Amino acid sequence: MKLLGLLMLFWLLPLPIAAQDAGTVTLVEGPLRVIRGVAVFQPGEGVRLRQGDIFETSEKGFAQLEFVGGGIVDLGPASRMYVLRYAAGKIPGGAIGGTELVLLSGWMKGQSNADAGSFQYESPLLAATTANGTVVFHSSAGECDVFVESGSAKIADVSAAGDAGKFSAGNAGQFFSRHAGKSFAGDSRPSAAFLKEMPQAFKDTLPSRLAHFTGKPTEPKAKAQHLVTYAEIQGWLTMPRGWRRGLVARFEPRLKDPEFRKELAAHESEYPEWGPALHPEKKNPDAKSPESAPPTAAANPESPHLRF
Repeated sequence: MKLLGLLMLFWLLPLPIAAQDAGTVTLVEGPLRVIRGVAVFQPGEGVRLRQGDIFETSEKGFAQLEFVGGGIVDLGPASRMYVLRYAAGKIPGGAIGGTELVLLSGWMKGQSNADAGSFQYESPLLAATTANGTVVFHSSAGECDVFVESGSAKIADVSAAGDAGKFSAGNAGQFFSRHAGKSFAGDSRPSAAFLKEMPQAFKDTLPSRLAHFTGKPTEPKAKAQHLVTYAEIQGWLTMPRGWRRGLVARFEPRLKDPEFRKELAAHESEYPEWGPALHPEKKNPDAKSPESAPPTAAANPESPHLRF
């Protein structure tokens, strides 16, 4: 509880430059959960986006996220998405990777235009990048589908390490699918199963709702529900290693919770980068154990981001 109190104090501090707005949550249907820093929140419409945010919709939920610069991302039911990297506006020369979003599972629809910059959408199996198009993703265990609804995009396989392979052109109407252990295959139209399962809201182009929140002096505040548990971040700790950079520094303060430490240590072989944090005595025999060290919010570089 002391750590939660410290985090809530940081919530009231001015935001540093690195934590400036990436966008706004402009539509929420059903409960929406956000993991920011080491805390879990349930935000509503009007809450700002930050790089590093992890969004999770409920079984029947839906959310629309609008990024500074013009990109719009819709999340369907039971979907988990991570704002891995954010860069506003156009990317010089149309370079890949202005804003990177990772869909761990569920449904995501991304819309962008030339003014929004380049967006790269990634899943454990497929990646798509576009600077002027709309793509629909569906990611599930061992399978991923991508539909280029409009404009154009480039599609690539994703390796076990999270690296995108050689990109191939995809045009409006084309459909790409990949099963684990195989390369992706393309078709001239989406499969009947994909169209049947696609969320109804994805079948139309949702208009921007950003005007409802522009110019407001403050944004709604969301109260921290609790500090994140191991179960709530397990899937993110074991995603491809290329996307896990920074997670140790971010979640290391939770090792002060004996239950969190116990559960994380039980699966240590799945994320070896946690070794030094779990066993500091191996690196420095004279180092104090995390349990004996005084609590400090400064150990979590994302703590100042807790303010919505």
